[in-house]
Amino acid sequence: MTEGGATGHGEEGGPRRDRRGTAATGGPGHGTAGGPDGHWAPGTQVLWRYRENGGTRFHIARPVTVVRDDPEVLAVWMAPGTECVKPVLADGTPVHQEPLRTRYTKPRTVQRGRWTGTGVLKLARPGEPWSVWLFWDRDWRFKNWYVNLEEPLSRWAGGVDSEDHFLDISVQPDRSWHWRDEDEFAQAQRDGLVDAALAGRVRKAGRDAVAVISRWGAPFSDGWQNWRPDPAWTVPSLPPDWDRTPAHLSS
Repeated sequence: MTEGGATGHGEEGGPRRDRRGTAATGGPGHGTAGGPDGHWAPGTQVLWRYRENGGTRFHIARPVTVVRDDPEVLAVWMAPGTECVKPVLADGTPVHQEPLRTRYTKPRTVQRGRWTGTGVLKLARPGEPWSVWLFWDRDWRFKNWYVNLEEPLSRWAGGVDSEDHFLDISVQPDRSWHWRDEDEFAQAQRDGLVDAALAGRVRKAGRDAVAVISRWGAPFSDGWQNWRPDPAWTVPSLPPDWDRTPAHLSS
């Protein structure tokens, strides 16, 4: 996953478009439903976060709006202009501008900023070690799917957490696909952020994702590229305690 965006939409029977626009209540983590034992209503605002690789801190946090949440899929919308947290080098240099050989070894911090690209629809099926992101141009011409290989999402009352696994897959509208960030995946292994066992699991997850793409299974076949956000939805705000530890991990 390249921070700041990748290269780079549904009806009943496939993705559900809920036009009731259930109101969010007070920002991420304050909905009345959801968390480990339930599902969030459409319109609820939650956090989608990633832990740093080889550590325990959260270094990516993105407020999102729930589109659909049920036993089959969690779908969320990250709106343009959303305030997010992203990793940067200690001197403020964007991570992607640092040469690859030192990208993962130089000291880092986090920085607040706005998502400057078009909105992103993120889809995650329970237990799968990847999520699928959809990208559009500004005129809503569909660009591509992006398979982000990662730890299966861990749910908590205020959102979902994961850890990125560097390697990704880009899927085009004509169903062709290619690997992305193989150089970053290799460098992460050299720098000790991905050991041999994890590298094997990531490669297997990638092969499994490719098998889904090859047979054009869900969510690629579900018509999400035709989905549009509810115009009544507001852009979620980033809460001051965006990096709080979920209650089930703090005891």
